Amino acid sequence: MPPRSPLPLRHGLSAAWVCTPHRDPERPAPWTTMGAWLRDHVDARVEVEPMLAAGRFVYADARPVADADPYRPHTFVWFHRDLRDEPVVPGPLTLVHRDERVLVVDKPAFLSTVPRGRHVTQSLVVRLRDELGLPDLTPMHRLDRVTSGLVLCAVGKQWRGAYQAMFAQGTARKTYRALAPYRAELEEPRTVRDHIAAIPGTGRAEIVAGAPVNAETLVELEERRGDLAVYRLTPRTGRTHQLRLHLRDLGAPIVDDPIYPVDLEVDVDDFTRPLQLLASELEYVDPVDGVVRRFASPRGLPLSALGR
Repeated sequence: MPPRSPLPLRHGLSAAWVCTPHRDPERPAPWTTMGAWLRDHVDARVEVEPMLAAGRFVYADARPVADADPYRPHTFVWFHRDLRDEPVVPGPLTLVHRDERVLVVDKPAFLSTVPRGRHVTQSLVVRLRDELGLPDLTPMHRLDRVTSGLVLCAVGKQWRGAYQAMFAQGTARKTYRALAPYRAELEEPRTVRDHIAAIPGTGRAEIVAGAPVNAETLVELEERRGDLAVYRLTPRTGRTHQLRLHLRDLGAPIVDDPIYPVDLEVDVDDFTRPLQLLASELEYVDPVDGVVRRFASPRGLPLSALGR
């Protein structure tokens, strides 16, 4: 593990770090300078030359790394990557609950839970760390970027284990609501059980016929709205795109799903048609004080393009 970063958070994110290899007495290092090593080693997405010139690589004592500095084995170097200009995701981040250990926030569609890919500053954790001044804030579970609703976050590192265990063990009850085509055969509650596997490198998942069950959802019709209906979904597992796949295979794909049943190839910065899926309720017995906690999203279906 590296020592403490000499750089402050930026946009709520810690600095990235790299470390030169340990000295190998059997073989001399192929680099003579730190600049040469950085050019060979740092991610291709990082523009090493201008960052070296600007002093944006630093050692543990915060001194800038100079291009011509002699190469040193087992040396940590920190830096912040450049970020693209991300369009602001519409809709508020609504604080539903906050105490000394956790907070519960209701997020709009299109906001990533954690930094990922092209979505860094426009992620729930980065925005909350910055807006609330909570550098150690960490989500205890995740929602798909296109899903709206409730997320529980631990305020400090000391609380993460207890609340993460709660979700890992399935003792937190999450309830979702989805707007999808009405199907008369779904008027009776239906439990869907199958095997879901992520498809590597695609951002999609699939149901694998004949494989051991690893995904289970209780589907209940809550309200008919003409040709559409609101379905209450209670997942008992948390597989990739589980609710979206289960409703699709029941003949009721969720309204404005950009991937299922057909990949519409929607641009990642197109916020015009939010997926009509809402993480609407969260209930659990607090693992620290034993109190039953129940929270409800202030949003309702249909969800608007303004994130409300």
